[in-house]
Amino acid sequence: MTFPSKSFLDESYDSPQDHVADTRAEALPDRPDKPEEACGIFGLYAPDEEVARLAYFGLFALQHRGQESAGIATFDASGSHCYKHMGLVSQVFDDQILQDLSGHIAVGHTRYSTTGSSHVCNAQPAMVPTRLGELALAHNGNLVNAADLREELLDRHHDLVTTTDSEMIAFALAEAVNDGADWVSAAETAFNRCYGAFSLVIGTPNGILGARDQQGIRPLVLGVLGHDLPEVGQPAHYVLASETCALDIIGATYVRDIEPGELVWITPDGIISRQWAEATQRKLCVFEMIYFSRPDSIVNGESLYSYRRRLGHQLAREAPADVDLIMAVPDSGVPAAIGFSQQSQIPYAEGLIKNRYVGRTFIQPTQSMREVGIRMKLNPLKDVLEGKRILIVDDSIVRGTTSRKIVQALRDAGAIEVHMRISSPPVTHPCFYGIDTDNQDQLIAATKSLEEIADQIQVDSLAYLSWEGMLAATNQEPGSFCSACFTGKYPVEIPEPFKRAKLKFEVKEPVAT
Repeated sequence: MTFPSKSFLDESYDSPQDHVADTRAEALPDRPDKPEEACGIFGLYAPDEEVARLAYFGLFALQHRGQESAGIATFDASGSHCYKHMGLVSQVFDDQILQDLSGHIAVGHTRYSTTGSSHVCNAQPAMVPTRLGELALAHNGNLVNAADLREELLDRHHDLVTTTDSEMIAFALAEAVNDGADWVSAAETAFNRCYGAFSLVIGTPNGILGARDQQGIRPLVLGVLGHDLPEVGQPAHYVLASETCALDIIGATYVRDIEPGELVWITPDGIISRQWAEATQRKLCVFEMIYFSRPDSIVNGESLYSYRRRLGHQLAREAPADVDLIMAVPDSGVPAAIGFSQQSQIPYAEGLIKNRYVGRTFIQPTQSMREVGIRMKLNPLKDVLEGKRILIVDDSIVRGTTSRKIVQALRDAGAIEVHMRISSPPVTHPCFYGIDTDNQDQLIAATKSLEEIADQIQVDSLAYLSWEGMLAATNQEPGSFCSACFTGKYPVEIPEPFKRAKLKFEVKEPVAT
């Protein structure tokens, strides 16, 4: 059976076997000291609005969550329309493409690959036909039972074209629809086959679905266009997004978070909410708080800038230093560095200037440029640093490679001492829920002591924030966050083969702080 649809990928579609250069491995041979991005998802029900254009700007606000590919699917009376490709949001779309994406429903995605290679065929939204029409699925997170689910689906489907767990969720939903269920019942059936972390926005010809996993590991918020909140059950122009910053850019008002285990169904009749599964204890990824989400996004009623500044306050109390200046690794370390300065009464200064226009690129610098090190992205201010004892604040160290280059650049600029403070605990365990933290043996804090890390990155002193301090600064119940990358306590059980692939050994004692 075929359904009306339109794809702009026909001429450039790569098969799963066609290689597209992986920007992480090839263009950035020295990978950064950060856990690498999650994904950004966006959905919109808005008759009489240019939904593709609004989705474009929503994705633009979520670009920090993924820079490998972007896509938008829309729905109108004629069916579905989709365009997706490799690159940044501003590189993938232009005015003509957005005009061709007509409709009253839009689903958007900006991707960083954690499951599935960096190929254009794995770009989202995933488009799958059903007896009720085509669906478009955008996913943030990782399923831990993807291998088992794929085997189940292959028994009935032989057209799985990607390597992503996202497409498996889409096929599970389509399978339930084709077995006779309506969209909501089919979604409940499909989601109960999925284990792990998933926030989803799913467009259909009849309405738009939004859902979170039972623990709420990955974020998803609900908003309405404009500033007037509708009465319960009344029609409105609804928005779903990974973060509130995507609501702000299009003039939408935040309503609430989608709850763990909740499904919302948005149609011309309004919005309904169902618990597709009994919610367990909330386990929002704490790295969303520390690093991933934009500092202007609202979580638990306040901006993440405020939380990150409190991390700096706590860090200054736990690990003071006798220095002349406090500075940050821009941009992610800035709020904590300001907090450290406020608490310690030591002046804050900008010691590194970031080139914000250096993105992922396939063009390699010359050998002499590579020898200069970090300065294509971060350039030190010699007149600020010369002759000074510097304390630099960053939010995390994963591998240690970039940190060492930054420290060397500060010394080359004349700093006589360089101390480092990290506003999170040591990352000792890999993530299985949608963040790329590498295998455990590539995590510097899993293999080295505090003194060995300090020696490797060549700082005069090094300290991490305590796990207790990180959670206390949230002003929330400490047990409501997933912090498995610091503790190895995973809230969703990991199948042994999947676990063994990344978890190489047991860290007996955390690195001292």
